[in-house]
Amino acid sequence: VVAYHEAGHAVAGWFLEHADPLLKVSIIPRGKGLGYAQYLPKEQYLYSTEQLLDRMCMTLGGRVSEQIFFGRITTGAQDDLSKVTKSAYAQVVTFGMNEKVGNVSFDLPREGEPTFDKPYSEATAQLIDEQARDVINNAYKRTFDLLTKHKEDVEKIALRLLEKEVLGREDMIELLGPRPFKEKSTYEEFVEGTGGDTEDTSLPKGLKGLQEQLEEEDPPTNTIPT
Repeated sequence: VVAYHEAGHAVAGWFLEHADPLLKVSIIPRGKGLGYAQYLPKEQYLYSTEQLLDRMCMTLGGRVSEQIFFGRITTGAQDDLSKVTKSAYAQVVTFGMNEKVGNVSFDLPREGEPTFDKPYSEATAQLIDEQARDVINNAYKRTFDLLTKHKEDVEKIALRLLEKEVLGREDMIELLGPRPFKEKSTYEEFVEGTGGDTEDTSLPKGLKGLQEQLEEEDPPTNTIPT
């Protein structure tokens, strides 16, 4: 089950344009998790609804894979569901990304903080709950459709995980082919859109050596545990 759970994360992220690039996926226990997927996060502070949706779908990939292959679910997705729930409520309550709730922003209580009177009515609270649930349900359906389409790919990754326990980026490319989206360097993303139609977004000569040096060092990673 763990192999198919982690394969679900990996394949979902591989075929979602705004998901962070995958570095490693493993079924070796780590901390409380029975497996994990590591991603290279972008240094980014602004997210669109499309980007947040892709990240939610990638996070739901493990739970969806369990449902597709075993017809049942386990407690392994608890941390994933917590992240998805927080993201959905933040979009509706804090970021003003929901049409029905509107362009309003309320502070969500932090974990461990007492909850006092909410700055909105019970009717609004009910609407918020409904819309957050819709965001999650839509992300789940999108992920289910994606992994159903790529069911054979999930199986490939899961079986290779059972064989090797740890897969890197090169293993993913071997099994699935290159990602269908161009992955740009941080510099290319920074200059994109700052010039005309014929702008040169290649890395300047003076920065190429630095880029190679940075790539040799251990990059910061995001880890999705099981």
